[in-house]
Amino acid sequence: MTTRSLGEWLAYLEQLHPSAIDMGLERSREVAQRLGLGKPAPLVITVTGTNGKGSTCAFLASLLRSQGRKVGVYSSPHLLRYNERVVIDGREVDDAELCLAFAAVEAARGETSLTYFEMGTLAAFWLFERAALNAVVLEVGLGGRLDAVNLVDADLALITSIGLDHADWLGDTRESVAFEKAGIMRAGKPALCGDLDPPQPLLEQVALLDAPFFLRGRDYDLSIQGQQWSWYGLDAHGQVLQLEQLPLLDLPMENAALALQAYALLQLPWDRQQIIQALLATRVTGRLDRRALDWRGKSLTLLLDVGHNPHAADYLAQRLEARPPAGKRWAVFGLLADKDLPGVVAPLLSQVAGWAVAPLATPRSRPAGELAAHLQSYGAAVTQHADVRAALEAQCEQAAAGDEILLFGSFFCVAEALDWLARPA
Repeated sequence: MTTRSLGEWLAYLEQLHPSAIDMGLERSREVAQRLGLGKPAPLVITVTGTNGKGSTCAFLASLLRSQGRKVGVYSSPHLLRYNERVVIDGREVDDAELCLAFAAVEAARGETSLTYFEMGTLAAFWLFERAALNAVVLEVGLGGRLDAVNLVDADLALITSIGLDHADWLGDTRESVAFEKAGIMRAGKPALCGDLDPPQPLLEQVALLDAPFFLRGRDYDLSIQGQQWSWYGLDAHGQVLQLEQLPLLDLPMENAALALQAYALLQLPWDRQQIIQALLATRVTGRLDRRALDWRGKSLTLLLDVGHNPHAADYLAQRLEARPPAGKRWAVFGLLADKDLPGVVAPLLSQVAGWAVAPLATPRSRPAGELAAHLQSYGAAVTQHADVRAALEAQCEQAAAGDEILLFGSFFCVAEALDWLARPA
């Protein structure tokens, strides 16, 4: 079993279960018990939400590691390498470690069928248990209540935001989405919510579980003044904590604020300078990811963002408006067929001078022709291209020095751009 390469394991996992998504914990729990898996670390922080999970997890890990804690982070999806999903003490686990973990899960599952995500989650938990960690930060893959990550009881449950996405699985109302995401909360354990208007089902679940609840706008919040921001929140004893005149971050400050409130409950050292350094050091590839690009002697800015739903597009539009480029802004755009095309495009129309659209490298892609037709119905200037790489190069070619190229709409879109960037000029 262990003679398989990582690539061979991943190909095997993809065909192991009849469907890519199969909500429910029974099969994963059965295999976890056979593996003898317990709690992966003394402190478990689980993070769900429609948007902002990745950066919230990254901020939390950075804050914990600034205090010398050994932290494991499990996230999804990956952009270029599967190894990105499992990080131990700041290091992506290597191929050999993943292969060992997959072999252990495969040996334990017997006749039990597991999805690609479920196999990966159990493999991550297996690796975490063997790494003698102080804490793990777990990003929910889809929803919360029935996601494989929810096998583990969270000591802190964080819900970043509640919007509409994955309607086939989570329902088409904020109330149904909130019910699913509330499933990561545990009785008597702190629950934190970064949504300013949490739907009633979430509040009902908080009351049912008698969970200490920390809500943005009531128990903690942030404010932005010019080129600085401030934060206030509560510690584990209900005492108010404040941080004033913090430097602005490239990643969403709302998610930093949520991570700070979680950190404030852990009774770890509260050192302003250490906190600032930890926040500033946090990076998440593909999320408001700004890079300098030299294209045939022209200095351009490339901004990568995986945003693919209306909530993410609204936030992206706000950040673009607050930071206009020196010249024009051009877009490279691809989208999956099950995403809300009008909702993703509408907030960004006024921010973009011209669009280059392309299909994504997956059968789930929306055709470029559909993207172009929709944008043209708003009077936008659009060109169609065979793939994301061709669209990106076309925008680089027509851009002038000082212009910005925004590439967004999907993890697939950003992954193609990262692959392009990694190639020799």
